Amino acid sequence: MPAAPGTHAATGVFVCFEGGEGSGKSTQSRLLRAALEQQGYAVLLTFEPGDTAVGRQLRQIVLDPATGSLSDRTEALLYAADKAEHVDTVVQPALARGEVVITDRYVDSTLAYQGAGRSLDVAEVEQVARWATGDLRPHLTVVLDVEPEQGLGRFEGRDRIEGESLEFHRRVREAFVAMAAADPEHYLVLDGRLPVDEIAATVLERVTPLLDRATRGAVSS
Repeated sequence: MPAAPGTHAATGVFVCFEGGEGSGKSTQSRLLRAALEQQGYAVLLTFEPGDTAVGRQLRQIVLDPATGSLSDRTEALLYAADKAEHVDTVVQPALARGEVVITDRYVDSTLAYQGAGRSLDVAEVEQVARWATGDLRPHLTVVLDVEPEQGLGRFEGRDRIEGESLEFHRRVREAFVAMAAADPEHYLVLDGRLPVDEIAATVLERVTPLLDRATRGAVSS
C-alpha cells in the first residue's frame, strides 16, 4: 500500500491511534490527552465510528451483531459516511482552533478492515475514504501492533466486526503494518504488548516536536 500525498492541517495537531482489536488504542488515547492537558494544551479526544449524532446511528448499524450480513460495499460506504460527518463537524473545527485532536481510529481502519479484511480493492476503498474526509491526513498515526489471537482474547463479548474470523483479523493487522512501513515519517509502530506507561512515554516523545502547531488554552470536552 504505497503512501500518497495528502493534506495536513496547518494549525492544530492531528494524532490517530490505529491497530487491531484489543491493542490498547483507547487507553493510549486517554493517556496522551492527559499528558498534553497537563502541559496546558487544548485537546479534543474523539473516535470513529460514532462520535457524532449521525455517527452513533451508523455505529449501531455496522457494529451490532443483530445487523447481520451487509454487502461489503455497503459497509465501506457507511464507514465513509461516518468519517465525512466526523471530519466536517468535529475534527476540522478543532484543528482550526489550534487544538490537538486525538482520534481512536480513522481512515486507515477503513482501508484495513473494509479493504484488506473484506478483500475489496483497497485503492477503490481509499478513494472513497479520502474523498469523504477531504483527504485530511494525521500528522502522526500510532499503530499499536498485537497478534490478533492476543487482542481478541482481551474481552469476552464481541461486536459484529470483532466476531469475524481469525484470518480476517490477520489481514487487518498486515494492512496496518504495511501502511506504516510505506510512510515512516507519519507513523509510529509500537508493540502493543509493551508496558502501558512505556508505550505512552514513547508516543509523547514522538508527538512533542509537533506541538508548535498547537495552542495552549481551554480544553475541549
